[in-house]
Amino acid sequence: MVLYDGLSAFAFLSSGFFVQFAPYPDMIQVNTIFALGINHKTAPVALREKLAFAPEQVPDALHQLASKLEISDAVILSTCNRTELYFSGAAEQAEQVLHWLAGFHQLQLTELQQHLYLYQQQDAVNHLMRVAAGLDSLVLGEPQILGQVKQAYNQSRQAGTINPQFERLFQKTFAVAKAVRTETEIGANAVSVAFAAVSLAKQIFGKLEKVRVLLIGAGETIELVARHLTEQGATSLSVANRTYERAEALARQFNAQVLTLSQVPARLHEADIVISSTASTLPIVGKGMVEQALKQRKHKPMFLVDLAVPRDIEEQVTELEDAYLYTVDDLQTIVAENLNNRQQAAEQAGVLVQSGSAEFMQWLQLQDKADWLRDYRQRCEEVKTELLSRAQKQLAAGQEPEKVMAELANKLSNRLMHSPTRTIRHLLQSEQPESTELVKLLIDL
Repeated sequence: MVLYDGLSAFAFLSSGFFVQFAPYPDMIQVNTIFALGINHKTAPVALREKLAFAPEQVPDALHQLASKLEISDAVILSTCNRTELYFSGAAEQAEQVLHWLAGFHQLQLTELQQHLYLYQQQDAVNHLMRVAAGLDSLVLGEPQILGQVKQAYNQSRQAGTINPQFERLFQKTFAVAKAVRTETEIGANAVSVAFAAVSLAKQIFGKLEKVRVLLIGAGETIELVARHLTEQGATSLSVANRTYERAEALARQFNAQVLTLSQVPARLHEADIVISSTASTLPIVGKGMVEQALKQRKHKPMFLVDLAVPRDIEEQVTELEDAYLYTVDDLQTIVAENLNNRQQAAEQAGVLVQSGSAEFMQWLQLQDKADWLRDYRQRCEEVKTELLSRAQKQLAAGQEPEKVMAELANKLSNRLMHSPTRTIRHLLQSEQPESTELVKLLIDL
């Protein structure tokens, strides 16, 4: 599968790879901006693993792009969900980078062709900004990707593959991503049951620094919960699991205490928050166990979250006055509502991205045309210098000042008006209304 979003024309290269050309014919120049890569939408995890760059590989890869392919700007973004190369250069260099990418990872080009996408110019800029804002992520609006984009940018700066064009591009990208975070609700709501559980806990307890948490289980869900808890400031974690070794391995990651399941009844009263997710076929935490723990806590409230199916915590716990139990179904409802809210926020964020990419392209066009203005002014200066020097020599030779000044004025005006007059005549001969208006604007009529 190859993506062709926003495509107006295709070019089929000798490799059989389609390149996307957006409708900017006047901008297909030496410094065309490209985004080449694969992600979770276009490639299976097995291929993403093969194409991933380890952190220690990135400096050498950037050096190769700069030295072997003479790429002027290059940034490599490699995460578990995507490998993308952002670079600028001549249009034909896109195919060279494609072949280099396959060779660097010792892959056949045919393995990649149906999974790669290639964007250029504003489509590439738009894609980069969407990625940084979390709009292209597996979990819509996730914030980690912005940090990963910044890390990729910093690696490129250290490697010397960030030049003024990309410096401006990435600074604009970071500004757009920040605006998306601050001006929309894209990251305000939990969109996984693990994060929803932690978000609920934070709503109830406020700060989590002094809250004691008991995690029951040691699988992926509990590991994700532990990660979210520590990111939100929780420091007092205990892990209980049927297999002590697995609990110990998880506890080491988060500096947590380790318990066996048999210790849970005696230690349950210590926990302000209990989050459970095991593969047990029978409940691990019963109503009587929680009731006894609440008595020991002198009826200080306890927040319990059951992420397991079948249940780890007996449903009857909800009958206890100071126990607040949420099940996976309760959280799924919250997640569904939050996903809907994020989709609405994503539409607002998309507008900010479009605006940001358009502003960058306007800046880029100005830089492109600035060379014309600089060249034109330089030619005018050269004409002035030449004629002034001639006039000074005539005066030094004793010629009449009035005649010298008149000749200088005539020759200067004629030389400066020659090319513009010829261009204006050509425009007027086309008899196009737009040309007439352009002439009026140029000569200030």
